[in-house]
Amino acid sequence: MSDLQAFFAQNAGSDLSKEVVISERFKDNDGKSIPWKIHSITEAENEEYRKAATRKVKGKNGSQQSEIDQNIYLAKIIVASVSFPDLKNAELQKSYGVIGAEELLRKMLFPGEYATLVQQVQELNGFDQSLEDLMDEVKN
Repeated sequence: MSDLQAFFAQNAGSDLSKEVVISERFKDNDGKSIPWKIHSITEAENEEYRKAATRKVKGKNGSQQSEIDQNIYLAKIIVASVSFPDLKNAELQKSYGVIGAEELLRKMLFPGEYATLVQQVQELNGFDQSLEDLMDEVKN
């Protein structure tokens, strides 16, 4: 196989995935912490989430400027990257009294747990920069 063929779709590795313990609060019947399953997303998906989190705001002199809501953008990436638990499961959402996967995460996790999940998702997706650096890159 030539070096170029290694880049062909059929030869490229599929998405990356791993299991991580996000919280010690979620335990199985044996009392062991249940890991979350997360996987990588594609740049096409990332772009879709970035666009969904972008809105037009009035800038100086009345001009329109695009602005990304960092919280919405990050929540969309996280929801897309979590395979287990199924954040879109209606019963799970109902148990926390929310509708929507992003709202479920906010209600389900403590701030530190959410930060751990964010860090794990960012690392798996190849973001080795801080969120602020990432958002600056996205804006430009």
